Amino acid sequence: MADTVTAIIVAAGRGIRAGTAGPKQYRDLAGESVLARAVRAFLDHPETSTVRVIIHADDLDLYVQSVAHLSGHPKLLAPVTGGRERQDSVRLGLESLAADPPGIVLIHDAARPFIDAPTISRVIAAARETGGAIAALPVFDTIKKADGKTHPAIDNTIPRDGLWRAQTPQGFRFEPIIAAHRAAAGETLTDDAAVAERAGMKVSLVAGSPDNMKITQAEDFGMAEILLGRKIAMAEYRTGHGFDVHEFEDGNAVILCGVAVPHTKKLKGHSDADAGMHALTDAILGAIGAGDIGDHFPPSDNRWRGAPSRIFLEKARDLVLDRGGAVIHCDVTLICEAPKIGPHRAAMRAALAEIIGLSPDRVSVKATTTEELGFTGRREGIAAMATATVRLPAGDA
Repeated sequence: MADTVTAIIVAAGRGIRAGTAGPKQYRDLAGESVLARAVRAFLDHPETSTVRVIIHADDLDLYVQSVAHLSGHPKLLAPVTGGRERQDSVRLGLESLAADPPGIVLIHDAARPFIDAPTISRVIAAARETGGAIAALPVFDTIKKADGKTHPAIDNTIPRDGLWRAQTPQGFRFEPIIAAHRAAAGETLTDDAAVAERAGMKVSLVAGSPDNMKITQAEDFGMAEILLGRKIAMAEYRTGHGFDVHEFEDGNAVILCGVAVPHTKKLKGHSDADAGMHALTDAILGAIGAGDIGDHFPPSDNRWRGAPSRIFLEKARDLVLDRGGAVIHCDVTLICEAPKIGPHRAAMRAALAEIIGLSPDRVSVKATTTEELGFTGRREGIAAMATATVRLPAGDA
């Protein structure tokens, strides 16, 4: 589909240079494998629709163990076996998507566990605009070319003007890049941008991140652990709280947390009156000090009359992403005597998880009553409370 984005995580290599007992992508890094950290970054990103990992034929058990905590995520597709070379693995991954192709495909190395949401967003935006884009960093070091001898000496100095260090993800419109990979089968090219260049595609450069390191050598794990420790120490965690209430009016269903629940009434409001989603939106906005839902979507504005509340939640989510942060957990409590929420909780959790870009185990939806006391006890409407936890870069204003 034209608007969908699928991420392919290339994890079929053997990682010999890393000097580990097994493939480096399965090595633990502070309680989570290198691969799982990379996969989670794309699962958590709100613009990705699906994520597919390309693995070595011998690594299925390692893969299953590595991503067990992510296995219930609705975006995570079954893994696909790769080929002999990285280029073969990418092509096989693309072929696995061809029957129901995405609009944009992102190709990312599993050995880059610190990819961040802003970099992913920049690659997606540029790929949509130009057809191809890669994350990259300009070269600032002086580059020397060796003479190729056993004891190398400088052959010459390469001007660094215009030189960039390529990173991943590398994003492309799906149809041109799969055609380019098919045409380049059997050749050895250094990355997917080189495959695209060979086919005459325009590939844009967007700002990568110095933290988006690739683990290649054994000593890289030490640097990765230092970087991870710094990220954890510098992260700022905030909590926001939201509350909303809507009265009943004549109807046959209520919308709660994105799910239509059959009932003898509906909720009255300017939008679709989704009290659960409104409370969660306010909780996220509160966590980043961005006002409330009325500031961004005033009820006096007819553009929002009857609007689906996911628009409001998406706005709050995007404001967090714009600051380089992420919503990492949310908890919604619905307060009503009727309708019964229990049969619909799983669907509500899935709906919220999909919008925010979380795995369902980071989303909670509960229900309670007021023992027939007060507004909700008299069955006049529904109230909702929500709490959201947000991770932001330290010092975010």
